[in-house]
Amino acid sequence: MKILKRKVKEHKTHHRFGLRNPSGERGTPRPIRLTQILIRCVSGMSSSEPVSPEIEPQANPAPRRPRILLAASGSVAAIKFGNLCHSFSEWAEVKAVATRASLHFIDRASLPKDVILYTDEDEWSTWNKMGDSVLHIELRRWADILVIAPLSANTLGKIAGGLCDNLLTCIVRAWDYSKPFFVAPAMNTLMWKNPFTERHIMLIDELGVSLIPPVTKRLACGDYGNGAMAEPSLIYSTVRLFFESRVQQGGNNVQQPV
Repeated sequence: MKILKRKVKEHKTHHRFGLRNPSGERGTPRPIRLTQILIRCVSGMSSSEPVSPEIEPQANPAPRRPRILLAASGSVAAIKFGNLCHSFSEWAEVKAVATRASLHFIDRASLPKDVILYTDEDEWSTWNKMGDSVLHIELRRWADILVIAPLSANTLGKIAGGLCDNLLTCIVRAWDYSKPFFVAPAMNTLMWKNPFTERHIMLIDELGVSLIPPVTKRLACGDYGNGAMAEPSLIYSTVRLFFESRVQQGGNNVQQPV
């Protein structure tokens, strides 16, 4: 009430002596109703009280399993592709891609039942008109990691040269290289030692592709030497260790199974 009396007194003073009114003008002040003074007093008192806005807690989205796109190209080592898919499917969501040549060595019945195998025919059969999804783009978007195992000398040369004449090489050409990309070469020893192979490995290394090098053993052709694909267990452990360390550093919202 002291505030109210003071404001009424100020109003009378302004009116009597022609002082500056609250609007800053001299002369007869603009009449101020008592109700206006009351409103200002009440609003001044209410504005001094802190307001605590209600903030709804934001729930973190549910974590998901890593998404691994496994691919095989035309090497005898593709006979191990089923084992590779089984290893990864216990930890991650897996989709598979096979070149036409690799199908000579892959036993489709050996693949996990929940793993879909895509081939060149699927690239063309899934698109009919403008607006339809493009398979190699959809697979690239879906995957967190791309792994080509085995990587043949032919497919290595295509990737290094930027060629994209099948489903797999189209995925590679459209790949987002901020995401991990691993290759596990498999070829004859002399093919591995060929100068072209060295140049091609250097080119894909510049793209950020990670190499899981071949090992020395008796090859399918009978020769003994370096060029055999690394074992599926080594490929799996290498990729998983890399991915889990990256998730811990970056805090990605991906589930990490025990």
